[in-house]
Amino acid sequence: MLFGKMLILFLWMMSSAWARTPVMDPAFTAQDRYLKWVRRLPHSTHPESYRFAAELHRDLAPLVRERPGIIRPFVVGRSVEARPIWGFRVSRPNTEIHSTVLVFAGIHALEWISTETATSFLEELVMLPPSGVEVVVVPLLNPDGRDRVEDDRLADRKIYRRGNARKVDLNRDFEVNREVRAVWHHLIPAYYGHTGKALSQPESRALDRLLAERFDVALSLHAFGGFVYTPWSGLWERPDDWGRLHHLGTIMSQAQGAHAYKVRQLSRWGFFFRAQGSELDHIYGKYGTLAYLIELTRSGLNPFQPSTFKDPFRWYNPIKPERHVDKGVSALRALVY
Repeated sequence: MLFGKMLILFLWMMSSAWARTPVMDPAFTAQDRYLKWVRRLPHSTHPESYRFAAELHRDLAPLVRERPGIIRPFVVGRSVEARPIWGFRVSRPNTEIHSTVLVFAGIHALEWISTETATSFLEELVMLPPSGVEVVVVPLLNPDGRDRVEDDRLADRKIYRRGNARKVDLNRDFEVNREVRAVWHHLIPAYYGHTGKALSQPESRALDRLLAERFDVALSLHAFGGFVYTPWSGLWERPDDWGRLHHLGTIMSQAQGAHAYKVRQLSRWGFFFRAQGSELDHIYGKYGTLAYLIELTRSGLNPFQPSTFKDPFRWYNPIKPERHVDKGVSALRALVY
């Protein structure tokens, strides 16, 4: 009997102790996971003016460590080869959120200027988070494709890469406006291709799960062209929110100063052009989020450097990225602040 009472007392004391044990904040758990992951990343030397993916994360790690209440890393999903796709939530602590914005980049393997711009914007946001706005930044949606291009750059291989590990173009893997209606597809079918099944890849499914949070605005960063594109990409007609889309796009364009990007509906880039199954139409058509696709730079081709024409990497990424990054960040800053 005495043993039984002692056992009951022991269990009660243990349960009380467990009840008093604080639950670890999941944000800090994610922070620790991210910092440990960054420490395991490889180091490499290279001649690029663009940061490799590991360098980008090593530059972000001190911000995550020193400003945990402002920047909160999380795993959006995993790639075909199980690489984590990291996202970062940025907001001002103890401030009511009235708007949410998503910025993502690196959907195409060769378009490094997009990831460089998204990361630079994230670094700026953390130092001065906007009041009342939560911004989610995903700098690299396609880590497998990026890894292959990094290997190409180190080995001086000039290979055109656009897709993920399965060579799938993720920007043709979404649900909305997949059907082909334009007569021009009979003449130039390559412009109207899409994956056989929507959301067939883990990267596009990860983005779709994130979009289900219902952001007010979402921006996808690409290269090249120098445009701020609005929906639709797969239909010629104007979207219902055309006026508002054009207004916000103009705010971003005007913030860029001289040689600003033009605001245009993507399907009206050319009378023959449509993009079926794009993320732009998926974001707007499925979730009602105001969506933009920003084509950064006007290419890295240089008529005085013929070698740039032979290098697919240079088609999308100017040799010196700083000026082009600033232009992209200026547009994003104008929208968010």
